[in-house]
Amino acid sequence: MTKTGTAAQDRETRRADHTTIRYTASGPAEGPALVLVHGWGCDRTDFDAVTAHLPAHRRVLAVDLAEHGASRSTRDVWTIEEFAHDVAAVLEAESVDSAVVAGHSLGGAVAVEVARQLPRTVTRVVALDALIYLALFPAQDEERAATVVRAFREDFAGAVRGLVEGGSPAGFDPALKEAYTARMSAVRQPAGTRAIEGLVRWDMDAALRATEQPVTVFAVRELLAPEAVERYGDRLDIVPVDLGSHHFPAEAPRATADLLAALL
Repeated sequence: MTKTGTAAQDRETRRADHTTIRYTASGPAEGPALVLVHGWGCDRTDFDAVTAHLPAHRRVLAVDLAEHGASRSTRDVWTIEEFAHDVAAVLEAESVDSAVVAGHSLGGAVAVEVARQLPRTVTRVVALDALIYLALFPAQDEERAATVVRAFREDFAGAVRGLVEGGSPAGFDPALKEAYTARMSAVRQPAGTRAIEGLVRWDMDAALRATEQPVTVFAVRELLAPEAVERYGDRLDIVPVDLGSHHFPAEAPRATADLLAALL
């Protein structure tokens, strides 16, 4: 059963640090919520089709992180922890007392931080092809982090193209890769580059140690490195999927909704 006849509403909440977070709310106001957090350089519309295939009784909140989509901010801090405060502000505005937080890519890291910040509210974290890319997610040493950030500062479009290539299985549709590259290259600055810097300096290991909720990762099978499974298999429930590229929620929304619904 999908959300046929359930009107989605665009809403906003303002934080004290000159930040306005916009989000879409659908489903009944009462009951546990599913919070959807997009990846870097993307926005909440990535989840429109996923939401349409979720059960009609499910409360869904799809959030635009600061300086992504319709959200705006003039703040100076662009860490994963600060993005988690964006999501927490939405949960507070919607009076949510129980939620599953699902995030794609960078949004998976944000979801972990939301769970750490709100242990009594968040019951589970779902990472959509996130947390298992060892070149990005565990905190990088200073030399590696500086190298990644420098690549984005010197050739932003080229660095974005490298991300898209790294998230594309062999033989993946070139037109889709070009579309993803163009879209993500248009992320607002300086937040775009600063967010990458925040990601490679985020201490995921420390965050996971401080997070008690279960964390399920749906990972693109062809891109899943054995080293990631070996390092995090005891902490993360890693489920390989064959639904497309790193951006599979947009490519296979019904199947993604089915994965989420099964956990809910």
